[in-house]
Amino acid sequence: MRLADSHSHLNHPDFRDDVDKIAASLKEKGFLALNVAYDLESAQTAIELAEKYDHMRASAGIHPHDAGKVTHENLIRLAELASHDKVAAVGETGLDYYRNRSPKEDQKKVLRQHLKIAREVKKPVIIHCREGFGDIAPILKEDAETGGVLHCFSEGPKEAVAGLELGFHISFSGNLTYRNAQKIREAARIVPSEFLLMETDCPYLAPQPMRGKRNEPSYIVETARALADVRNVSLEDIARVTYVNYQKLFLGGKPAKGEIVYKIRDSIYINLTNSCTNMCGFCDRLDNPVVQGHYLRLEHEPTAAEILGAIGDKKPEEVVFCGYGEPTLRLDVLKEVASELKKRGLKKIRLNTNGHGNIIHGRDIVPELLGLIDTVSVSLNAPDAETYDRLCRPAVGGNAFVAVCDFIRRCRELLPDVVATCVDLPESLDVESVKKFAEENLKVKFRLRAYNITG
Repeated sequence: MRLADSHSHLNHPDFRDDVDKIAASLKEKGFLALNVAYDLESAQTAIELAEKYDHMRASAGIHPHDAGKVTHENLIRLAELASHDKVAAVGETGLDYYRNRSPKEDQKKVLRQHLKIAREVKKPVIIHCREGFGDIAPILKEDAETGGVLHCFSEGPKEAVAGLELGFHISFSGNLTYRNAQKIREAARIVPSEFLLMETDCPYLAPQPMRGKRNEPSYIVETARALADVRNVSLEDIARVTYVNYQKLFLGGKPAKGEIVYKIRDSIYINLTNSCTNMCGFCDRLDNPVVQGHYLRLEHEPTAAEILGAIGDKKPEEVVFCGYGEPTLRLDVLKEVASELKKRGLKKIRLNTNGHGNIIHGRDIVPELLGLIDTVSVSLNAPDAETYDRLCRPAVGGNAFVAVCDFIRRCRELLPDVVATCVDLPESLDVESVKKFAEENLKVKFRLRAYNITG
């Protein structure tokens, strides 16, 4: 399991005596680490570490504690350091009204100067913010063109949403594990997967089991476990998501070819197609085909043989036909794969569908799923046709909402388990009305899906 620490300080004097030993251990484990500067000297040390170790990168920045002492010459030197090819970001910079060691106006001024340098070198910015979010948000909205990360996030869901709207990643550290960190955990629950990072901030902020000790890069697994628990995914899911996001933000990493078989928790998902008969306004299928760190943009639609070959001898708890498209568009391949998996003894196969299968094929396809599909999860997303058309924008003829409802009823008649689902869109949808319609009119179970969290 590879992990990525988006904010560490192995460039800190606390690690002077054992940094080489720690660096070797990280490399052996496949860990990545960004050593973040807090002054010019620590930036130089971080660069030297990055030049020595290829699994490390550096940043260049001056902490807001020292904003009152920053000179013009300091800023010239900072810009030089920021342009180094081993420097992946500018910062940390920001506002710290908790310690308030520099005047607030000086902190704001130096923050803007960091943002200017970030624009010039075209690198993301690392933001430190303690009790200054009300002041920092408008500055970032105006000047933070390169995006970046809100490090060691210590605010609640409202501030997390505001940061996301500014295009920033959000990074969680050991304070997520603290007993009094409920608002931070609530924020961690709602951050979309593609904007999630984690960090140690070592030697500071050791997680709960190690509080009082020097924090170390290996302790990041405690934050990963806390994130997995909060977000109801596996430790491996969190590791993969944050590793991919670290590569994307700090290393310019681009995904390889799209996956046709991928794992979330203990389930294997099958990516049959990227085509869909809905153009849902809340779906990132075309713009950002990534789910839980898995890149799903297909180079071609896989054959049954390719899918079965990718599954190999794996014996998952469940197989799910899902991916980033509508699986019933490729019904014949779906049935061939499901049939073979049943022959292998797989007991649980789920179909995640928009419910358009009967419209697509011009016939009742539900009897063809009997004996192959154990659970059908249908994206209902609306309590009526008008709302459905507005949110899901179906590209099929006729009354798509009625067809989806008929499909759900038919599945209820023939198949063992049927669930109607709805994406949690509180600003544009009365979720309770969808739940009531599913349970009372369609007489099936209902599940609310947290948008972009579990995939």
